[in-house]
Amino acid sequence: MNDTYHTIATESVSEIKVKGSRFIARTRLASTVEEARSQLEEIRKQEHAATHNCYAYIVGVPKENARFKRSDDGEPGGTAGKPIYDVINGSKVTNLLLVVTRYFGGTKLGSGGLVKAYSESAGLALAKSGVKENFITDHLRVEIDFSIYDSLKKVAHRHGAIETQADYSDRVALDYQIRQSRTAQFMAEINELSKGQAKIEKD
Repeated sequence: MNDTYHTIATESVSEIKVKGSRFIARTRLASTVEEARSQLEEIRKQEHAATHNCYAYIVGVPKENARFKRSDDGEPGGTAGKPIYDVINGSKVTNLLLVVTRYFGGTKLGSGGLVKAYSESAGLALAKSGVKENFITDHLRVEIDFSIYDSLKKVAHRHGAIETQADYSDRVALDYQIRQSRTAQFMAEINELSKGQAKIEKD
C-alpha cells in the first residue's frame, strides 16, 4: 500500500525581473480548496496594485483524487496559469497553492516570454520551498486491560504508532495515529496480545 504523499517543506517567496517586469512567486500550504481560496485572497489583498496575480493549486490526498485549478488572471490564455500548474504537477507535490504576481514593466514579453517567465518564477519558488514526505494515517481507538498496557506500548513503538490520548479507568482507552500501511498488522498484534479481548475502533 502506498501511504506516502509529498508537500512543500516550507512556504517561500522568490522574485525575478524580466525586461522591467517583476514576477513575485509565493508558495502556500493548503489542504483544501477553501484554504487555497483563502490564501489566494490574502495574497491578492497584499498585492492589490499588481497587474496580474496568476496562480495554480493542487489539493487533496491521495494525488489521484486531488482537485486543481489554474488562472491566467488577464494574461493571454495559457501563458501563466498552465505553466505554473505544470511546475506543480511535475514536482509530484500536493496541497499547494502557487501564486505568481506580476508588476508590468512597460515591455511586452510575448506568449513565449510569458510562459518562460511564469515557469521560471514558479520553479524557483518551489525549489526554495523544498519537498517533504508525509504519510496518510489512520486513527485508532483501542481499549485494553491495564495489565497489557506496557506490552502494547512496545508494540506501538515498533510500528511507529503515535499515542495521542490516554484515558484510565477500569480499562485503558488509547488513541493512536498510525501509517495506513501498518494499520492491519498493528491491529492483528493488539488482538494477539490481548487474546481477542481488546476493543479496536478505526475512524
